[in-house]
Amino acid sequence: MARLSGKTAIVTGAARGIGAAIARRFAAEGAAVVVADILADLAAETAAGIAQATGQRVIALTCDISDAGSIAAMHKAARDALGPIDVLVNNAGVNVFREPLQSTEADWARCMAVDLEGAWLCTRAVLPDMIARRDGAVINIISNHAMTVMRGTFPYPVAKHALLGLTRSLALEYAGRGISINAISPGYTDTALAQEVFDKSPDPAKARRDVEARQPPGRLCRPDEVAAVAVLLASDEARFMVGENVVIDGGVSIRMYEDGI
Repeated sequence: MARLSGKTAIVTGAARGIGAAIARRFAAEGAAVVVADILADLAAETAAGIAQATGQRVIALTCDISDAGSIAAMHKAARDALGPIDVLVNNAGVNVFREPLQSTEADWARCMAVDLEGAWLCTRAVLPDMIARRDGAVINIISNHAMTVMRGTFPYPVAKHALLGLTRSLALEYAGRGISINAISPGYTDTALAQEVFDKSPDPAKARRDVEARQPPGRLCRPDEVAAVAVLLASDEARFMVGENVVIDGGVSIRMYEDGI
């Protein structure tokens, strides 16, 4: 079933990982897709692969979501090529993990610019067309850091808590105008970025096993599992969902104290 047939979507941070999985699933469900990413070459490669596999229109556009001008240029190019945007997925983000007093002003500014302000600026770009047509969906990819906090990860959870607040505020504001705004909060997901973290350990295989052992299902989340929920939220089936945050973290955020955790 082509649940997104006739729709046009922008997915930020879509060159790899969760974003690429969402872009791939959207195209498979009939959408024309913009793979927007700061990694221009990888974005072009990803877009070409998805287009070949699905037969849908999939284009790559370079975008730095910490830069308002870059977002405006990306949105204009997307609109010129594919028409008004029906679905926006704010997936791009950065991990900025520090002990609070070791965090610099630059750390704070970078984290907020990408993980919070970038999502707002991208949303602000697509909202006028959505409001005019009284139809649209915005999906913010957040994190289970929006509900729970780990020591040594400042200011990342601050930005993620704020992004959940942004989701709910905008959702309530525009629900009566036909726009559905929701969020997905994945836990530890099996991506290239996760593997890069494991590879920094003296024993990458053990590092992975240790993290997997802390997940109640005994494994990491798969990007395609996040993409499956994103398709629902992007579709017309989810229009009565307003400001929801779908948590996909294997039960980590609902767990109480356990030995060794």
